[in-house]
Amino acid sequence: MHSLAMANEPTEIERKFLVDRKVWVPEGPGTLYKQGYLSSTKERVVRVRLEGDAGKLTIKGATQGITRVELEYPIPAEDAELMLRTLCERPLIEKTRHKETHGGKLWEIDVFHGDNDGLVMAELELSSEDETFTWPPWIVEEVSSDPRYYNSNLIAAPYKSWKR
Repeated sequence: MHSLAMANEPTEIERKFLVDRKVWVPEGPGTLYKQGYLSSTKERVVRVRLEGDAGKLTIKGATQGITRVELEYPIPAEDAELMLRTLCERPLIEKTRHKETHGGKLWEIDVFHGDNDGLVMAELELSSEDETFTWPPWIVEEVSSDPRYYNSNLIAAPYKSWKR
């Protein structure tokens, strides 16, 4: 395993997968997420998010492998709404997030809306890049190394514009 962070630095080790909507059935209604980017460069992203009625500000460093530095802070929902409305790059990302457990791991399944309608992606956070896990039956393929699937890149090149 290679690590871009020093010991005790907050990191995100995340794998991304496409979901087969013919197999996956949501366990509940999920939570509506609205998010936008104050900065979306390769070196860093600064994201503002409303998760239901909770605001968050997240700063992520450059991805190396499937690992990157991540810092996240709660912010007042009113501040998040203002930033989303007036400061963030367009278009905003809107999705419904579902959280489900499979094989003892928490999977976050995002059903995208708007310009990214039709995209359904699952994310799995791990404690190391080589951690093993069981794939749920609704996973189609892994897309962790494909930057088109980064939420910050779905602004410039929304899913609806892709040639499939």
